[in-house]
Amino acid sequence: MKRIVFWTVLVFMAFGTLQAQTKQWYDEEMDAMAQIKAATALAQQTNRYVLCQVGGNWCPWCIRFANFATTDSIVAPLIERHFVYVHINYSKANKNPEAMRYLGNPARFGFPVFVILNEEGTPIHIQESASLEEGKDYNPKRVSNFLLNWTKEAVTTLK
Repeated sequence: MKRIVFWTVLVFMAFGTLQAQTKQWYDEEMDAMAQIKAATALAQQTNRYVLCQVGGNWCPWCIRFANFATTDSIVAPLIERHFVYVHINYSKANKNPEAMRYLGNPARFGFPVFVILNEEGTPIHIQESASLEEGKDYNPKRVSNFLLNWTKEAVTTLK
């Protein structure tokens, strides 16, 4: 009986992990410029900046970051408080060329890549992701430092 319970729990744990890894964070049909405009409007209303994560569902590191960013006990609250977080799709099916030009052609840095927009929608920083990684995941301290350096408060406060 204990064996059956053990294997049942193990299967459910594996299924939960698989579901988290296979969540579709990027919508290939989404108009990226409309997404950016909507995020900018919300950023203006809520006194935040926009954090664009550019990548795709085809990219394991993109999915890994999206899962990390929404569950990590340090990073998730930082994003929620300071940014409107959007996933801008870049795939063979839809490279969103207008949005990529608007964002400063961030694909040159690899994927995922992050673009911070101010409340007016102007790109103010492009961040590659390799320096935020550690092993097979992201380093909470590195990611939180990146985010804290690009909050509206950090950018607009005179020191």
